Amino acid sequence: MKNDKIKVLFRHRSMEMGGVEKVVLSMLNNLNREKFEMTLCLNMNQGELRNEIPPHIRKVYLTEGKEDLSKNPVVKKVQLVRRRLKLKESETNPKIADKILKDTYDVEIAPTYAVFEAVLNSSNKNSKKIGWFHSDVTVPKFKPLLPAVLKQIPQFDYFIFGSQQTKDIFVKTFPDVKLPENEVILNAIPIDELRQKANAFKPEFPNKPVFASVARLHSRKGFHKLMDAHARLLKEGFDHHIVIIGDGEEKENLKKQAEKLGVTKSFEFLGSLLNPYPYVKNADFYILPSESEGWPLIIADTLILQKPIIATNVGGIPEMITHEENGYLINYETDEMYEAMKKFMTEPELIAKINKNLENIDEQFDNQKIFDAVENIILKLSHK
Repeated sequence: MKNDKIKVLFRHRSMEMGGVEKVVLSMLNNLNREKFEMTLCLNMNQGELRNEIPPHIRKVYLTEGKEDLSKNPVVKKVQLVRRRLKLKESETNPKIADKILKDTYDVEIAPTYAVFEAVLNSSNKNSKKIGWFHSDVTVPKFKPLLPAVLKQIPQFDYFIFGSQQTKDIFVKTFPDVKLPENEVILNAIPIDELRQKANAFKPEFPNKPVFASVARLHSRKGFHKLMDAHARLLKEGFDHHIVIIGDGEEKENLKKQAEKLGVTKSFEFLGSLLNPYPYVKNADFYILPSESEGWPLIIADTLILQKPIIATNVGGIPEMITHEENGYLINYETDEMYEAMKKFMTEPELIAKINKNLENIDEQFDNQKIFDAVENIILKLSHK
């Protein structure tokens, strides 16, 4: 029998816990398997979500993940060097991926800028290429990446922005960049699955107000500012506890800061967890102190779990949160984090109002509309 399915290839770096990884998983789980034959190609078979790939998806990878490397430090060092060299070579030599894929595709998708080059350099010149973008181009740390990204974007056949804010900032900052045909598509939220996971267990929290936050420990996530605000509140007698779920490059710096401020017990790092949702559900409040964001899934997740949120007014967050209605928006300032947390702990009428407005929050998220939009793009491109 002839296989009339459209062949779709997703390229991605790895499957560490993160927003983009969840977007990839939601697409793999929900795009119509009767229409599409999907493959996921990872640079590294690595991360907490690497075993979450649905069984009908073909998964391949260029190199082993850190989980599979030798426990012998000398052997591990050699393996890491070899892995680095292979990944470096694969950036310019698409035949490395070809040997593993052993197939050609109608559509190839780069779900983040980190794999733009891999998709655009594909040896399959007949495939249609889709780029997906979730980042704020004005963030200082993004500046070194801009020359390459600005050159790559016009080469795609279609381009998806993860939020309206992401697109607006890009167009305003780079009005001369010739964008391919494009669309804003928000991230999907598996509502029933999310609520089920949130009820998996009940974590033990101290008997005081608890703020939760889920994010990678990067400097742009603002946890250093949040910790300063936390220490100041404690000093002034506002007893509370903060739990941070995630891992990353800033972990050691943050732990040193916690020791210096004397908050190692009250500013708790739980590491990266496959299921952070019971902590979000059972905390009193959620706080996201980021310097920049795209359209953060964790904010949508937390809204669905009907938890009052304090979040910085960046990226796509104001598309989800209306100030003092279903959450509380602040600027990326320590003083504003301090004031907002104090307000949440001392103004029960504000919390009651937010909780009331969160009762019908499901109506805000239409997953099928999102999957239909992506399917329509793939179908349209494959028939060109």
